[in-house]
Amino acid sequence: MGAISSVFKYLNKKILEKSSEPRRIEYLRSQGVKIGKDCRVNTFAFSTEPYLIEIGDHVAIAAGTEFITHDGSTWCFDEELGGGVFGKIKIGNNVFIGINCIILLNTTIGNNCIIGAGSVVRGNFPDNSVIFGNPAKVVSNMSIQKLLFRQNPGFLKTNNLSVPESVGMIKKHFGIS
Repeated sequence: MGAISSVFKYLNKKILEKSSEPRRIEYLRSQGVKIGKDCRVNTFAFSTEPYLIEIGDHVAIAAGTEFITHDGSTWCFDEELGGGVFGKIKIGNNVFIGINCIILLNTTIGNNCIIGAGSVVRGNFPDNSVIFGNPAKVVSNMSIQKLLFRQNPGFLKTNNLSVPESVGMIKKHFGIS
């Protein structure tokens, strides 16, 4: 019976991955993840203790990101310790988490932050931070990052455009026909 249940859970998760944003968020909330309003969540890797994770409003989480709420290395000391180490993860409001990040237990990310792709994040990070690396650290603040984005020759105003309009603008900008 356990194998059938595992297969059903796997198939359900695969279907949810392809479903709408609200349905994915509804599923994660049903698992215990606290998720605010206006969020985009493109991962299902919310550890074995999803109820220890809190996500604020207007947060975007890219694919491949993993949330880890426990330290499994206590396994090495099972006979002596007989337990595990667990911790909460709290993400503030207006945060962007890039592709393939790992957010570890006992982490708090403030409001208005950007986490760079591939970062391994653990600890407390203040509001208005640009964070990346392994181990992740604050490398800039949001006002400097906004200026860098505006100055970037690849910056294009694609918000509120349809997909075909965005594709057309990007191809034109880069001289692709």
